[in-house]
Amino acid sequence: MRQRPFLKWAGNKYRIIHRILTVLPAGRRLIEPFAGSGAVFLNTDFRENLLSDSNDDLIRLYETVKTGGEGFLEYSRSFFTEANNCPERYYALRELFNTTGDGALKSALFIYLNRHGYNGLCRYNASGKFNAPAGRYKKPYFPEEELRFFAAKAREAQFVCQDFTQTMAMAREGDVVYCDPPYVPLSQTSNFTSYSAGGFGEAEQWKLAELARQLAERGVSVLISNHDTEFTQKAYHAARIERFQVQRFVSCNGAKRGKAGEVLALFG
Repeated sequence: MRQRPFLKWAGNKYRIIHRILTVLPAGRRLIEPFAGSGAVFLNTDFRENLLSDSNDDLIRLYETVKTGGEGFLEYSRSFFTEANNCPERYYALRELFNTTGDGALKSALFIYLNRHGYNGLCRYNASGKFNAPAGRYKKPYFPEEELRFFAAKAREAQFVCQDFTQTMAMAREGDVVYCDPPYVPLSQTSNFTSYSAGGFGEAEQWKLAELARQLAERGVSVLISNHDTEFTQKAYHAARIERFQVQRFVSCNGAKRGKAGEVLALFG
């Protein structure tokens, strides 16, 4: 049975985990330089797991879930009230999230914002402030069982906040690296997207592909997910490619939520 992440996440790999698992090689340790919602980590059984992300709010949350136990779970649940399910309270708590220095509070608010915000978007402005707008839900779901499962599996996992290049440099022969970077745009008029401050543009996409090729030469298998575009066809020319269509759910325009081409590029 597939395990859902406790976070809603744009581009969440839970929907295509069956495809990923048919391509992902076996190995001693799974390394994810773009942790995201952790869907691959949650649905694999590697002896060791290293999850990293440049989003320090996300890594802090995962560490807090790992160590906070039932106390943190109940604390997080306390924000899921009828009084807090309105735009006014959402924006007040979003401001608190952006200003507090309390790590546990910030992590609990991350879960609140994730479940009460529009489409679960995790979006930041140029100043590094979380700025996803409020959503409209009758009763936002509190992911109790998903949090418990993550906490149990995370006991033997390592979480680090760092750049993908630093994480990939930690890979050793026998490791398996799964990369789910911010996707390249589907058209020339789109912008390279980012869910953390700092951006992830064309240069970073090329760097990722080159690092994957280098690791493959050293006995480290690297699997990358991305859109199927002319750009990724060039960038991943050294990999074995699997192409398929996936449903898009993020667009605010329902008419544009069609299918898009996706690739799984395996280096090594």
